[in-house]
Parts: sequence; C-alpha cells; structure tokens
Amino acid sequence: VTLHLNPISSVHIHQKPLVFLLNSPLPLVWKLKTERLAPGIQRVFFVSVGSVVQFEKGNFSLSAETEEKFFPEKNEHLLQWAQKEYGAVTSFTELKISRNIYIKVGE
Repeated sequence: VTLHLNPISSVHIHQKPLVFLLNSPLPLVWKLKTERLAPGIQRVFFVSVGSVVQFEKGNFSLSAETEEKFFPEKNEHLLQWAQKEYGAVTSFTELKISRNIYIKVGE
C-alpha cells in the first residue's frame, strides 16, 4: 500500500512532528511518498506486527522512526487506545481494500 503524505494547501512546507498508526490484519509493506514535508522533523510510524515501512530515497527517513506494535483488534478500541496514548487523534481512516492512501497533514 502506498501512503501519500502532503501538507494541506494553506501550509507550504509541513514542519511539525507526526505519529501514524498503520494497522492491518495482514502484514503489509507501506510505501511512503511525501511532498513538502520538512526534513529533520520527527515522524513516527507504528505498524502492525510483520509490516514494514519503505521510504523513498532522499526523503526524511533519517528522522523517521518505525516500530512494530500489537494494536487492539477492533477499530473502536484502537481509536480509544490512540486517544489515551497521544491525547488526541486528528484523523482516522478505515479502508477495506486500497493500493493508495492520500493524507493531507497540517493544522
């Protein structure tokens, strides 16, 4: 699955830390494609067990962190866990089948 990350239109270059929970019932390879995300900013990708994140050459992979995590099985429990762990959830998306996911990050 390719995860496309771009800032919202009102933000020229996104310069804030991000945390992503990438959960799947089966192990996946998450391919990351980014535009206009500042280098050197911490970005954390928690993935379900057996999954990996592949970064494009020359992007922010040096400041990104990937960690496998056992997530709650049901989406409601995953959302509750994320809110408890991080205090807020700004976006939650559930897809049954997808090759590309487009996410706008920003304020």
